Amino acid sequence: MRKTKRNKELNEKVNISTEYKLDEAINTLKENSKVKFVESLDCAIKLGVDPKHADQMVRGTVSLPHGTGKKVKVLVIAKDPLAKDALDAGADYAGFEEYLEKIKGGWADVDVIIATPDSMADLGKLGRILGPKGLMPNPKSGTVTKDVANAVQEVKAGKIEFRVDKTGIVHSSLGKLNFETDKLLENANAFINTIIKLKPAAAKGQYVKSLFLSSSMGPGLKIAKDEIPTR
Repeated sequence: MRKTKRNKELNEKVNISTEYKLDEAINTLKENSKVKFVESLDCAIKLGVDPKHADQMVRGTVSLPHGTGKKVKVLVIAKDPLAKDALDAGADYAGFEEYLEKIKGGWADVDVIIATPDSMADLGKLGRILGPKGLMPNPKSGTVTKDVANAVQEVKAGKIEFRVDKTGIVHSSLGKLNFETDKLLENANAFINTIIKLKPAAAKGQYVKSLFLSSSMGPGLKIAKDEIPTR
């Protein structure tokens, strides 16, 4: 692959073979962000689990203390008066039959769907559309609930959902690089500590195999093992 001028400059300034402390990695990525948009801080954690086994699946949610910096579009599938409560709480869209029909027609211009329990029978029929997009609500992630107003507020404030992929890696965005370093560090620690707490009992051997921080267009920086809590 042909290296761009920017990539060459990055390779001269950043040693990807070095192991970094979390704050050092964040500052290095901030200092070397030269693109014309605000990059995200991304995290990838390689876990010693086999996701093919249900008892080794790692998934959950975490509320990042300082949010993601991203405007999240939220749809709430609910009937009135809960649909109105959702809109009052900041949902971008809320309703029932009209949105079920829109989804059937292929519309899915949202980041998160929250649904009331009584709407899941109808929404569940659209699993073939929503499932591949990662939009199907799930009680474990708090997106199937009667308290739609609180769920909307949590998502808007920075609550994110994560799930280990088939290769054993958990990916997440932890905020924008224009956040203060301390805020990105708090977001990173909140995410990492949540992953540690979710260690499956069936997982044997080393749980966290590696952890990398990167920016949207930047290199992946390996985090030193002594920066990763064991439990």
